[in-house]
Amino acid sequence: MDIFGNLVSGIANVATPENLLLLAAGVLVGMIVGIMPGLGPSAGIAILLPLTFQLEPAGAIVMLAAVYYGAMYGGTITSVLINTPGESATVASTFDGYPLAKQGRAGPALVMAAVASFVAGTIGAILISVAAPALANLASNFGPPELFLLVLAGLIALVVIIGKNRLLGAISALLGFALATVGPAVGTGDQRYTFGSVELIDGIDFVPVAIGLFGLGEIFHTIYRGGHLEKPNRFSISLRARGFWPNKKDFGESKWAMLRGSFLGFFVGTAPGAGATVASLMSYSVEKSISKTPEKFGKGAMNGLVGPEAANNAASAGAMIPLLTLGIPGSAATAVLLGGFLMWNLRPGPLLMEQNPEFAWSLIGSMYLGNVMLLVINIFFIPAFASIARVPFKILAPVVIVLCFVGTFAVNSSFVEVGIMLACGVLGYFMRRFGLSPAAMVVALVLGQIAEETLRQTMIISGGSFAIFIERGQSLILLTVMSVLIFVPIFAPRLSRAVSKAITRNRLGPGST
Repeated sequence: MDIFGNLVSGIANVATPENLLLLAAGVLVGMIVGIMPGLGPSAGIAILLPLTFQLEPAGAIVMLAAVYYGAMYGGTITSVLINTPGESATVASTFDGYPLAKQGRAGPALVMAAVASFVAGTIGAILISVAAPALANLASNFGPPELFLLVLAGLIALVVIIGKNRLLGAISALLGFALATVGPAVGTGDQRYTFGSVELIDGIDFVPVAIGLFGLGEIFHTIYRGGHLEKPNRFSISLRARGFWPNKKDFGESKWAMLRGSFLGFFVGTAPGAGATVASLMSYSVEKSISKTPEKFGKGAMNGLVGPEAANNAASAGAMIPLLTLGIPGSAATAVLLGGFLMWNLRPGPLLMEQNPEFAWSLIGSMYLGNVMLLVINIFFIPAFASIARVPFKILAPVVIVLCFVGTFAVNSSFVEVGIMLACGVLGYFMRRFGLSPAAMVVALVLGQIAEETLRQTMIISGGSFAIFIERGQSLILLTVMSVLIFVPIFAPRLSRAVSKAITRNRLGPGST
């Protein structure tokens, strides 16, 4: 069946009453999670993951994916209204979104952001429909050596891009790999680091770790910085208010920024580790650099809001490409999604679209329908979501904490896993405080077993020789990519400083220092 036929079949699978309800619920929950500062899609998906175990795999993943891209817009509401990004991907939305709100144009800003999200999400879904089968077909020729290098490349990209301190990022990843070694050894089944605990015979489950790091950890960190003492902003917004809807000038200024942000965000999002935050900041920089009125940026430029908003939503679609076709999560949120895949015995990677086409295309089809739901909900429920942003953190925090405990216990009815979740919550707080990366740790935990399995298979094939990685053309290409990921960020700043000094020296003339 061709791409169009597969897509139509996938949309039809999602367009059942049950799946449409799950899709709508995911979008709504994602919006609410995005509005809560400090949580974001990773925490939302992790907390809700246990609640989806009674669902069919397709419906569960559709719902969790809807939480993922729904949260991308939810964070925009607080970015615009109270200058508080719901998560890092919406930081760029504060630059011009909040100045627009102070000018009394919060309504037009939020509506234009919703339209940008819809356009970017739809373009992203179309590009996924075309690119995913092609990349899956290319990657289907990969063997264990290439799959092992793909895991390392994705993790290196995440460590390099996600934080300022790469050493701390690498330590975070090593912590994740260490947790992944608990339980049976791949190939032999020998028990490792269980310390006689029956609860750890099958290893440390992904769910309590993710809920602890992203749920409790974020709550603890927000309390540490005094978020529970902050008074909620008092504002109101109404669909009937004069000036709520954008005008022709707003659309005219934003239409090309919307398209540029959509394509830029998608292609940046496909790179493991880049993600929506990088895409939105890049889009803002591009829009400001090509604008005829750059002096308006930071003071309420509509294209300064629309470009980054389109980019971060398109990036969330782009991040699904490496997840579906290579089995490599490009961000913490897609790492949690990967954990969900594995729990339902679905192995994302080159063979997913071949062995489980109905599931894969249902997920892609849900993105089309989900974007339509997002557009309607975003625009007509803006006042309701704005009221959620006024709820004090001291009320929201206990609700989230209870959900973390109940959700963790519901998975396996294990008090040991509740203890692991609580310990990871404390660990997540310290990681946030001292600059380590919970995202890198979670991705490493999810990929740890895959990395160990593919490395063991590679060593069996090669008879224990690491030369196999340079004897295969595809492996050499991946090694080159890894080298670029490692060394370019190290030498690029030095090269940039050297070029700047050379230009300055030439301007000053010979003999200058």
